[in-house]
Amino acid sequence: MSGAGHEQEVEADEAGIRLDRWFKRHHPTLSHSALQKLLRTGQVRVDGKRAESSTRLEAAQKLRVPPQVLTPPPPDPAKVIRRVGREVELLRKMILFEDDDVIALNKPAGLAVQGGTGLKENLDDMLEALAKKGQGKPKLVHRIDRDTSGVLLVARSAFAAMRLTEAFRERETRKIYWGVTVGVPKPPSGKVAAHLIKQGETMRLATEDEIKDSRRKDYHGGVKTATTLYQVVDRAAKKASFIAMWPLSGRTHQLRVHMAYVGTPLLGDRLYGADASAGLPLDELGSGLHLHARRLVIPHPRRGVIDVTAPLGPEMRKTWDWFHFDPNEETEFVED
Repeated sequence: MSGAGHEQEVEADEAGIRLDRWFKRHHPTLSHSALQKLLRTGQVRVDGKRAESSTRLEAAQKLRVPPQVLTPPPPDPAKVIRRVGREVELLRKMILFEDDDVIALNKPAGLAVQGGTGLKENLDDMLEALAKKGQGKPKLVHRIDRDTSGVLLVARSAFAAMRLTEAFRERETRKIYWGVTVGVPKPPSGKVAAHLIKQGETMRLATEDEIKDSRRKDYHGGVKTATTLYQVVDRAAKKASFIAMWPLSGRTHQLRVHMAYVGTPLLGDRLYGADASAGLPLDELGSGLHLHARRLVIPHPRRGVIDVTAPLGPEMRKTWDWFHFDPNEETEFVED
């Protein structure tokens, strides 16, 4: 490969894609800022011409990819040591339970479980720091939202990952979530059963026609049934409530959509309740989404049961203190 770089051709199914998205697909280790520098200096060319990150590509166009993108420089060993050391320290603080098969973590709010556009770090990449000698990187077996805190399980082996994944798939788990709602749900305890459908990056309630369509044998859409049990644990007059939730299904954003559906969205939920908390003293409460995976009970991959409870993080604890909610409340599982 010459120093002039390497040419790659745009495939037919890539027609219309932005140039920056093309690089994200083909060269995921190249950062956005590094790509911008290459574009500014003319080191990336489309059919021999300068281009911008927003340039839409056409099938069969030729892209010049600089050699340093194909063979990036090796990382600075000192920086790698510092990064790994920081990750080990951070992960060790999260550990709630650990043995030869499983690690249970108390994931902080704001840390994404997996990587994505614009994310500087994610939990999955950090797990390499917990690998034992002679073993591979621990494996994710389920996920919680970036803005949600609480219990997250990781498998140390392929066998443990298989058994835990199976337990989640077969609904052999029991989960309790805690949250703070804006307002108090009526009734104070109950069941929400509402069909959800994906719309862009969010979920919404499916219409009656969409639900009817989903019952056809030839239907291949995205309508999913979702059921949540909930109970008000404590309340602050009519302004807010400390709520426990038991999801009986595992749909994306399920608890957030369901609480908004009953008219009491979760505090700090920018997607499903952005304007709901106007009457609350937000400067005195904790920041961020108030949703916490409090407890998880699941069969151990080899023996017995894993039962872990995650303490509240500092931002949610601040809100609990302000409302005088009990952060050590014992909330037991409710049966459907």
